[in-house]
Amino acid sequence: MLLRPVRETEEDAETVRVVAEASFGASHVLKGDAPSDPPSAEHLARGREKVQHLVLTDPAGSWIAEDDTGQAVGAAQSLIREGTWGLALLVVLPGAQGKGVGNALLRRTMEYGRGCLRGIICCSRHPAAARVYRQAGFELHPTIRMRGVVDRARLGTPEGAAVEGSARDRDLLDSVDRRLRGGAHGPDHDFLMRHYRLVVADDLAGSGYCYVNERGQVELLAATSRRLATRVLSAALLGVDEGVVAEVHDVTAGQQWAVDVGLAAGMELRAEGFVCYRGLRPPAPYIPSGAFL
Repeated sequence: MLLRPVRETEEDAETVRVVAEASFGASHVLKGDAPSDPPSAEHLARGREKVQHLVLTDPAGSWIAEDDTGQAVGAAQSLIREGTWGLALLVVLPGAQGKGVGNALLRRTMEYGRGCLRGIICCSRHPAAARVYRQAGFELHPTIRMRGVVDRARLGTPEGAAVEGSARDRDLLDSVDRRLRGGAHGPDHDFLMRHYRLVVADDLAGSGYCYVNERGQVELLAATSRRLATRVLSAALLGVDEGVVAEVHDVTAGQQWAVDVGLAAGMELRAEGFVCYRGLRPPAPYIPSGAFL
C-alpha cells in the first residue's frame, strides 16, 4: 500500500469523491439505511470542489491510499484552522477495509495536526469508527439526527430578527467561531457562502449564524447563546422549501435547545453517531459541519 498526497487536480478530486461515495454507500447498507437518491450533476461538482478546497488550504492534510496496482482504495482529508485540527474525511473501499488502510490514513492526517491543541471529528455509526477515534485519544459524544418536513405552523415565528447573511458578516462569523471552538473557520466560510444559505442574528445580547443548503440540510451552526441559536435554527428551517425533508445532524445531548426546535418543527429524532473532541470541551450552542467541523 502507498500513501500519497492528493494533488490539486480534477482527476484526484474525482478519485476522492468516488471512493467516498462507494464507502458511504456501503456504510449505509451496513447500518440498514435506505439507499440515497442518485446525486445531481451539481452535487457531484460541489463534491469535487470541496475536495479541491481542502487541498488548496491544507495540501499536507489530504491523502490517497493506493494498492499495489495503483488503484485508490482509501482517502482522508484534514484541516487546521487557527490551532484547531479537524478530520474532514476518512473513507476506505469495502474490499480494503480491515487491512490497516484506515489506520494508516488516520495516522498520516493526525501527524499533520500534531502541533494542534484541539481536535474535532464527526463520526458515523460505522462499527469500527468509534473504536478507532477513541483509541486515538478523542472523547466520544453520542449524537442525534433530526429529519422531517418542517411543520411551519407548529414551529412558529422566531423571536427576534434573523436575516440573510453575506461576506460582510465574516468578522461576526469568525468571532463566534473563536469564542466557541477556539479557532475561526476562516476560508471555509468562503466555500460555505458560495453553496449554502446563511442566516445571521446579531443584537446587543450576542450573535449567531446557521448555514443550510437547498436540500434542507443544516451544515453548520454557532451562536453565543441558546436563545440566538434557537432563533437562527428556526429561521433556517422555516426558509426550507415546502415539502422538502430537512435534516439536522450531529446534535449532541448538550444541545437540548436544538432538540426542542426539532420537536416543535415536527421532525423525527434518532440516535446517529458521535462527535469526537480532544483538548476541547464540546462547544455549545454549536452544531458542527461534517466537512469543516
